[in-house]
Amino acid sequence: MAGASPPPPGGRRRLRDDGVRTPTSAEQTKVEDIVQEIFDACKTNHHASQFVLQRDKHFHYLKRGLRQLTEAYECLDASRPWLCYWILHSLELLDEPIPQSVASDVCQFLSRCQSPQGGFGGGPGQLPHLAPTYAAVNALCIIGTEEAFGVIDRKKLLEYLHSLKQPDGSFLMHVGGEVDVRSAYCAASVASLTNILTPALFAGTAEWIARCQNWEGGIGGVPGMEAHGGYTFCGMAALVILKREHLLNLRSLLHWVTGRQMCFEGGFQGRCNKLVDGCYSFWQAGLLPLLHRALHARGDAALSMAHWMFDQSALQEYILLCCQCPAGGLLDKPGKSRDFYHTCYCLSGLAIAQHFGSGDLHHEVILGVPENRLHATHPVYNIAPEKVVRAVMHFLQQPVPSPEPAAAAE
Repeated sequence: MAGASPPPPGGRRRLRDDGVRTPTSAEQTKVEDIVQEIFDACKTNHHASQFVLQRDKHFHYLKRGLRQLTEAYECLDASRPWLCYWILHSLELLDEPIPQSVASDVCQFLSRCQSPQGGFGGGPGQLPHLAPTYAAVNALCIIGTEEAFGVIDRKKLLEYLHSLKQPDGSFLMHVGGEVDVRSAYCAASVASLTNILTPALFAGTAEWIARCQNWEGGIGGVPGMEAHGGYTFCGMAALVILKREHLLNLRSLLHWVTGRQMCFEGGFQGRCNKLVDGCYSFWQAGLLPLLHRALHARGDAALSMAHWMFDQSALQEYILLCCQCPAGGLLDKPGKSRDFYHTCYCLSGLAIAQHFGSGDLHHEVILGVPENRLHATHPVYNIAPEKVVRAVMHFLQQPVPSPEPAAAAE
């Protein structure tokens, strides 16, 4: 449905602090004031051009980033595979082809990030870590060539995952590192894409994730912690991969995540009493397709077969009006700086909000001009659905490697 109407002004509700002003309510009011100005300016101008995705500017920002970064990115020296993934995924959402020479250069760079022990580090010569391993595998699957798939040492990767597995079913993020739900998701994601997912590797993992769901309904980093959008996505997506999402209280989770869409701004917050942030356009909104699927499998008759269970137009309006940098790239909220992380997840959330379902049930809700339409993204892996299929089919042709006994024992 191209040219969808923006949310009606009457549907927006500003914060009511009941006369008790706190630092939290003051910050929220400040953000609402800024967003109000943007919405009012849009209403006054009456220009449909207000709802335009600045595709060319975003493309040039991303294209430059693949080849050259400013000194401001020195702090991300241990996250270089992430930069590859954020940029490549943003480009595929914009339907911008990746030149073969660039793709080959990325493959060669990521091969230098791969550790002899298995997995990928944040840069060449760095220790392996599950977060850049996830990013590297996703980036290679986006490229999707024989060269890209050939970079991944599946046997060593399986051994590395076994070395991180804990007796309670959880995973370390790296050897000697912390445990949280991100590691379970990163492990499940790379294992399922590369056909190294085994029952032994994930024994007890689903049950451990389920224990991270708290009284709020969302999922915390570890059992007993506050529910958080990033951890909740990771937990739910990992359980979808493991086909164990029924272990969660899905109704409680639905209640929590739908409550994270801001009544005034239209974007999502990461936790209760936090500010809107463009990155949660994916981490929170991306949960809704996963929940929809899980509830549909239970035969829930109340589910729509045309819309996700959040305000798709309101989220698109927030991203298009409040999260685009005039020079290209996307951002957290008005007043913040652009970066590749927020560019990736704002665009990913915009794609989720534009596309419902797949196949015969596919419906589109495109706010603004038809050219705003992005490529669909897979809600579990956050790469293009056809890239997921290509990777899975490629690695299914190869047998599951057997890890060395020492690695399996760990």
